[in-house]
Amino acid sequence: MQTDKGTSSMEVEESESKVVAKPKFKALTAHEISDGQVQFRKISVPKHRYTPLKKAWMDIYSPVYEQMKVDIRMNVKTRNVELMTRRDTPDVSNLQKCADFVHAFMLGFDVIDAVALLRMDELYVDSFEIKDVKTLKGEHLSRAIGRLSGKGGKTKFAIENSTKTRIVIADTKIHILGSFANIKVARDSLCSLILGSPAGKVYSKLRAVTARLAERF
Repeated sequence: MQTDKGTSSMEVEESESKVVAKPKFKALTAHEISDGQVQFRKISVPKHRYTPLKKAWMDIYSPVYEQMKVDIRMNVKTRNVELMTRRDTPDVSNLQKCADFVHAFMLGFDVIDAVALLRMDELYVDSFEIKDVKTLKGEHLSRAIGRLSGKGGKTKFAIENSTKTRIVIADTKIHILGSFANIKVARDSLCSLILGSPAGKVYSKLRAVTARLAERF
């Protein structure tokens, strides 16, 4: 009886060891996830960004093609930048990251700033118009735009540096590149300026908010 119990316990241990051994599979590539289908993105090029795109083409092409392993080309007929996954594209999300990077450049951000979208996951681009905050016309609108940038861009740079964001003021449209929390702080400051707050008041508010953010993180 004792021998039977011994053999049965050994058999149980052997069966348990067999169960623990799991098969190991390699991670699927982007090409395999999409069943061999090519993923595709198009970004239209506005007229005023055509010349800057020509000048900065190699700076845009290199990180997209070499680092992110995504095909990129300029379609001159349709005036679109076309992006396409390859067999060796490591991750499906790379295509969307590249599309966001090119789109950020089209909005007016420098290549050096827009490249951060490829390297960091928690960065976004937020856009809004002055009329979304307050309906202004004529001289009132031009004065609001002047308040946003400040003398020689001083106010804009101050908001950028304190909130760790990048801001593009294109006529009545405003684009902000940064993390979610930082975009909110920058947007609140810009909205205060649009509504008529003096720059000094916005600066002091910014100092308090950025100090609070620094403590939190």
